[in-house]
Amino acid sequence: MKTIKGPAVFLAQFVDSKAPFNTLDGMCKWAADLGYKGIQIPTWEHFLIDLDKAADSQTYCDELKGKINSYGLEITELSTHLQGQLVAVNPAYDLMFDNFAPDKVKNNPKARTEWAVDTVKKAATASRRLGLNVHATFSGALLWHTMHPWPQRPAGLVEMGFEELAKRWLPILNHFDKEGVDVCYEIHPGEDLHDGDTFERFLAATGNHKRVNILYDPSHFVLQQLDYITYIDHYHEFIKSFHVKDSEFNPTGKKGAFGGYNDWGDRAGRYRSLGDGQIDFKSIFSKLTQYGCDVWAVMEWECCIKSPEQGAREGAKFIQDHIIEATEKTFDDFAGAEIDKATLKKILGI
Repeated sequence: MKTIKGPAVFLAQFVDSKAPFNTLDGMCKWAADLGYKGIQIPTWEHFLIDLDKAADSQTYCDELKGKINSYGLEITELSTHLQGQLVAVNPAYDLMFDNFAPDKVKNNPKARTEWAVDTVKKAATASRRLGLNVHATFSGALLWHTMHPWPQRPAGLVEMGFEELAKRWLPILNHFDKEGVDVCYEIHPGEDLHDGDTFERFLAATGNHKRVNILYDPSHFVLQQLDYITYIDHYHEFIKSFHVKDSEFNPTGKKGAFGGYNDWGDRAGRYRSLGDGQIDFKSIFSKLTQYGCDVWAVMEWECCIKSPEQGAREGAKFIQDHIIEATEKTFDDFAGAEIDKATLKKILGI
């Protein structure tokens, strides 16, 4: 068993034009003052990290890490969720996902994909320079628009889709392998990797690449009505990153899993601040600890009701209260004694 590290916080949803959320120093002091011990850094926010410099310069990485450490914080992972999304984009989503890309590659899907692949590779090198061995990202999606298909999917479409997804990711995965860093895909609606079956399809399509791993976030499984506890039993060996985010599912006679095109606050399935939703975090922390999952517990705030400031204040204590100090003893050790083979035979009557 292994004690989960934390509490930590994903900075992405807290970035703002106002202090303290507009500088690295400001966000580090804010997080540390709230009791967080780690930060997950979104690499698309250039004031938090210059990914080009981080990939090229050990000095820059040492200085960045030193600054963060000076606040009593550690970097848990770098995140390329937005760039990873752009590794695989179905043309139906080109216009909307161009918002995640730099101007130089907008309206050019081929160039955008090449930029995304190169950027995620840079994150692998930057992670290694920062002393990190895991990385958080999205897989992107070529098949999501066929999730509930009409007309029916042509035979072979799913297999071809995962073959293409693996083809795009294999050069990236090989680069991560060279750098000694695991890729943790957040299993998430909207991604081709959105549940257990799709993770297994992708893993098989990559030839069971050893760098293919999971960022576990139970909030997405509640919205799918998937058993998020048993999921850990199936995939604990792949879970190397962990988002602590709450959610709830309250279906009515008018709406269910698909949400009726409503805004988040009006959906049956919606994200909530820690402790305000329906997720059984006691069981999750117990399972992850029992299986020895070496992860940081990283709070991700996406509540449709509570403010991010309150969510962050409450989140640090919530996580700390759920972290289990893994025991190194068995409760009945006190009753044990040294016994030789002859005694064992007497006990068995042989």
